[in-house]
Amino acid sequence: MPKNLEFGIQTNGIKHAHADPMPDIHKRFHMVKETGLFDYVDKTPAANEVEQFLLASKKYHLPIRCGGWFYMLGRDETLLIENLKIANALGSEIHNIQLFSHNISGELITNQDVADFYEFALKEGDKLSVDPCLEVHVNMWSEDFLRVSEVGQIVESMGLPFQITLDHSHIIFKIDNPFEQKVFDIDEDIKKGDLILDPFTAGHVCGDWISKGWVRHCHARSAVPNNPKNIVATDDEGNVGRGIQYPFCDPGTGNYHELWNEQLLEPWKEVVRQLMKYHANNTDSRLGQISTEFISNFDYGEGCKYSLFDQAQACTSWMRSTWDKILAEAEK
Repeated sequence: MPKNLEFGIQTNGIKHAHADPMPDIHKRFHMVKETGLFDYVDKTPAANEVEQFLLASKKYHLPIRCGGWFYMLGRDETLLIENLKIANALGSEIHNIQLFSHNISGELITNQDVADFYEFALKEGDKLSVDPCLEVHVNMWSEDFLRVSEVGQIVESMGLPFQITLDHSHIIFKIDNPFEQKVFDIDEDIKKGDLILDPFTAGHVCGDWISKGWVRHCHARSAVPNNPKNIVATDDEGNVGRGIQYPFCDPGTGNYHELWNEQLLEPWKEVVRQLMKYHANNTDSRLGQISTEFISNFDYGEGCKYSLFDQAQACTSWMRSTWDKILAEAEK
């Protein structure tokens, strides 16, 4: 039986420039359906939007396959249960979990804390037929990348399956980026050779997670080594965005604050290729879908003039083509 892989889009990316208003729910589903590129949408809507999402999903024959949210230990356990119930109501298979690095008391959470929360999420998800996945993400416990494998080992020692959402933009943008490598002191791990970010180097961290079969879900938002900061976005203290989004296709003259260079995307693309090759060649691969996530948030595309929706389409077209080639090679 041929290996399946579905491609979707996070609904916050179903718009064009940052300044454009977000289309209503039905319009977003209509836009997605018209492309003929996407198998599903990715969203955990507010409780008062669930009915409209269900109606649009049925009308346009687009399932809401996954969603996600962010959580803090000691504060959001009930919120997780409510969101898992929403996922169940929508027919979603995956709930993506971003877990903050500090708990409600301001203390850095331990690996065992993460494992225990994940066990709680698994048990609650199992009641509702929804698979929780821990996301690799900045501002979360997993930004200290070596901890992901440490937690994975704890979880597996508990007799549980370890499932992550791989968003490797958060790894790629730190390559050759001294400022970002100071966060959680990963520069020291890199100097010692314990942490390898470059996907073209054996033993790199994304390859480790992929080879262990941990990737259940994936977010596709392209980034490049030492990704340009998002200087068109400024917070109340004058800080600019960290820069964790790079246009996948030519954004057009004057629509991006740096000269666009397609070749810079190769490290990001290489992780996608490696993930797809693993999925195509391993019967026990748990990867089921990849969601594009080009968004207009502060550290990503806030202030952008290029079309987020066009970027998602270009990225998905490339991923579909790449998957077809990899799958054909695996089936020879």
